[in-house]
Amino acid sequence: QVQVVESGGGLVQPGGSLRLSCAPSGTFSNILNMGWYRQAPGEERTLVATITPGGRATYADSVRGRFTISRDNAKNTEYLQMNSLKPEDTAVYYCFADLGPSGVAWGQGTQVTVSS
Repeated sequence: QVQVVESGGGLVQPGGSLRLSCAPSGTFSNILNMGWYRQAPGEERTLVATITPGGRATYADSVRGRFTISRDNAKNTEYLQMNSLKPEDTAVYYCFADLGPSGVAWGQGTQVTVSS
């Protein structure tokens, strides 16, 4: 069974920074694409960023230039560096890891709150 542990959320003032991390553990052969979604209260879950095994990243228009996704394949870990945070970035952030034949594994979600 695969478990995914997220960490790094919290409360930050507008303009501040946070870094989220996500690491699947358990039995699987390899990790394909990884990424992050977020869900604000009363809204649908939306895609924030993805990254391929080779490091190619894609971003939602709303975060491009402020957020950076990265991964350490040796540690099976992905990161989301969030800079210049805005109140509208407030949401629960969920990471995912495509494990190929083992399916897609999801993190438990971590709350990010941007407020003064």
